[in-house]
Amino acid sequence: MTEQLWSKDAVSIVSHLRAGEISAQEVLGALEQRVNAVNPVVNALPTLCFDRARGRLDEWRLGTDSLLCGLPIPIKDSYAVSGVRTTYGSRVYEHHVPDHSDFFVEAIEDSGGIVYGKSNTPEFEAGANTFNDVFGPTLNPWDVRLSPAGSSGGAAVAVATGMAFIAQGSDFACSLRYPAAFCGLVGLRPSPGVVPQGPDGVPGQTLSVIGPLARTVADAGLGLEMMARLDVRDPLSRRPDARFSQTARQPEKPARLAFSVNLRLADIDPQIEEVVTQAVKALSNAGADIAHAVPDLSSADEAFRVLRAHQFAASRGELLDGPGRDLLKPEVIWNIERGLELGGADISAAVRKQARCRSNLLAFLDSHEFLLSATAPVAPYPVGERYVSRIAGRELATYLDWLVLGYAITVTGCPAISIPCGFTPAGLPVGLQIVGRPYDEARLLSVAAWCESVLGCALTQPIDPKSWAPEALESAVSGKA
Repeated sequence: MTEQLWSKDAVSIVSHLRAGEISAQEVLGALEQRVNAVNPVVNALPTLCFDRARGRLDEWRLGTDSLLCGLPIPIKDSYAVSGVRTTYGSRVYEHHVPDHSDFFVEAIEDSGGIVYGKSNTPEFEAGANTFNDVFGPTLNPWDVRLSPAGSSGGAAVAVATGMAFIAQGSDFACSLRYPAAFCGLVGLRPSPGVVPQGPDGVPGQTLSVIGPLARTVADAGLGLEMMARLDVRDPLSRRPDARFSQTARQPEKPARLAFSVNLRLADIDPQIEEVVTQAVKALSNAGADIAHAVPDLSSADEAFRVLRAHQFAASRGELLDGPGRDLLKPEVIWNIERGLELGGADISAAVRKQARCRSNLLAFLDSHEFLLSATAPVAPYPVGERYVSRIAGRELATYLDWLVLGYAITVTGCPAISIPCGFTPAGLPVGLQIVGRPYDEARLLSVAAWCESVLGCALTQPIDPKSWAPEALESAVSGKA
């Protein structure tokens, strides 16, 4: 092959592996070279375990009948991989090495995936800017002065720069979708239970889910398939009813779509609004029937803030009483304290509001099938700013305010995917969010593939970390390579 192996898409690499045209050892070696060249610049993969990966390849002697055939996969540092340092981005766990893997990691390895590193994340996934006191910040490869968003920022940067073909991420408020938008990628938040979670965390919760980051919708479908399976240890787990890798390669023009750039909930930067609106016009010109309509999600903000705080208190509350409190960042303490202050009436009211939002969106999707919006309300911002505090001239009250386009959908339990839809005048990527019906990820992927084909903004080649010149931008996107 004349191309560098690390520059190819995941579906192609797996096809070559299955055909015996390349070996898993060759792919891993090529990826290691790319990591050594790029990771010191962007700090996306702070913990590497290539020796473990090579040992697994030698031990397993993977055949060509597995889904991934030895494709290397990085795991977010907020999830356990047996024998690999896992810090959760916190000094409390700075030297922690778990003796077990999370359930979805087992699913990836059973699918023939090879874990070779951990991707950077903010402490306990709190905040949508990827930095922590253990490893420092991860930098956006489109402009290393800027944030890649978070909390799956390390995963997104690894995929965008060719240090990963597909990466595992997770999404609580917006943690897959915002990094996808900021890095020019596809990020898929599946319905709760599609990808098994545990053994740690809060069993039965529906806010935080696990999903893939990829450069194309086809690769995202492969990424979801490698993680999705029934696992009875997770009380929400269900058996997947589709081959996501196949449906992601079958573009389908939807019969009906609805569009609201800000869901009538969020302040939004005028540049983002313009790019997303023009993208939706392109979909309409390509034959999509698009209504300007929005479901009533007005109670999503109140529901999410209470349920998020409750979940933080349930999963991390003991840290405030131990010696590790002084090691926690302020946002983590704030989330836990809000949760510990809640009473039963607060939580009951939040659950009722969550149910109302879900019911409203499901009824809306019965009429419109899919809902489009901007993924994130702003373009990538300076990495030194902890969070976005001002949008379109308005000061925001808390560090959560700028995340509402993500968590308004989180509350409903509906799947959502972010795809690239254009660029700001400064050449920074912008994401389009597509929301579908619960447990209909197969059709969501097919519709996203159609939108991707119309918009022509998929990242066909990994990028080198720098500020892009116009000619480099033109060669990096679909149809311009």
